[in-house]
Amino acid sequence: MTMPQSSAGRMSPKRLVAIVCAAQVLAQIGAYAWPALIPGRMTEWGIDNSEAGWITGLFYLAYAIAVPVLVTATDRVDPKRIYLLGVALTVVGHLCFATVADGFWTAALARVLAGIGWAGTYMTGLKLLADRVDGRLMSRAVAGHALSIGLAGAASFLFAGVLDELFGWRSVFWGSAGCAVAAWLTVALAAPAQPPRTEPPAGRLFDFGPVLRNRSAMAYAVAYCVHTWEMNTLRGWGVAFLAWVAATTGEDPWLSATVAITLVGLVGTWASVAGNELSIRFGRQRLVRLAMLASAACAALIGFVGSASYELAVALVLVYGVVIWLDSSSLTAGAAGSAAPGRRGATLAVHSMFGYAGGFVGPLVMGVILDLAGGMSTTGWGLGFLHVAAAMLLGRIAFALLRPQALEGDRADG
Repeated sequence: MTMPQSSAGRMSPKRLVAIVCAAQVLAQIGAYAWPALIPGRMTEWGIDNSEAGWITGLFYLAYAIAVPVLVTATDRVDPKRIYLLGVALTVVGHLCFATVADGFWTAALARVLAGIGWAGTYMTGLKLLADRVDGRLMSRAVAGHALSIGLAGAASFLFAGVLDELFGWRSVFWGSAGCAVAAWLTVALAAPAQPPRTEPPAGRLFDFGPVLRNRSAMAYAVAYCVHTWEMNTLRGWGVAFLAWVAATTGEDPWLSATVAITLVGLVGTWASVAGNELSIRFGRQRLVRLAMLASAACAALIGFVGSASYELAVALVLVYGVVIWLDSSSLTAGAAGSAAPGRRGATLAVHSMFGYAGGFVGPLVMGVILDLAGGMSTTGWGLGFLHVAAAMLLGRIAFALLRPQALEGDRADG
């Protein structure tokens, strides 16, 4: 496929994908530094579960508020410019955490800045690719982008655990800021600029009405909301859950909690890419419906059953991770493929806003439930994960009622 002409000359889609994916790994590596450090920070700062949930959730709330503006702007502005702004804010957020965070309010402010930065980086990076591939390649392009994000998100737990152990927790955010600077330089120097649009604008820039009336795109957005709700609940509280199981059972963990959650992200990333291929071969709606039901079943069990032993908890968390991630790429590819011409940026913005609104609510509700249950306990964790199962079942019903469409190249659903 022919690339647009730019000051950097012609660039093949393959090379552009490599550049963007490499930058996303560097930008994402610090995204889950805070969840990896929750047990130690709660003890040292004297914060409760609800406050820890707020710090986790505010990252996603900031993302959800900022993403409609930043990603929709890519329908008019070169996505590269928005991307560089987002990565710069990510750097600032990490530096704030590294230098001034000493309790709830300073940590929350730093995570808000990082969340706004991620809003200008995640879907904007996808938009850089989506504008340059045809419909038949769209699904696999999205899956490849998701692969880089997933690998970095998984590695962020191990990255944080190792730096924390060697140099202290503040070094985690110094390292994350340094990696984000490298991401900024990678895109600034290597990715070509996108020429100005020559076709007339498709309506007002921030008119989301056509997107909200697009039933297929909204079906994928609603499903993505509950998907991110459960994904970020597990990522936000997985380390704390496993650490609690190890402490209460008195077992000497053969695998640290941060390494276990890293593995969850890795197997989940594989499941996301594999799930997208299954969507193409066996039907996108069928795959999403089955994944949502399986997720609800896992969530209903994991908190109550996983507390019996550390080995069992790790095994259940790994299985749950596979099920959660199974429809991740399928949902985003579905939204991108359902977008009307000229409104892909706005569609991805709404899709991402719905998703990260769920990402804000899930970790926060988990923390509140734990406090209402009297702290971390089998009952508290069981009820906390049970609320995720309820949200998933409601999302499953909404997805079926909205009747989303298949993408070009997908096998028709039966």
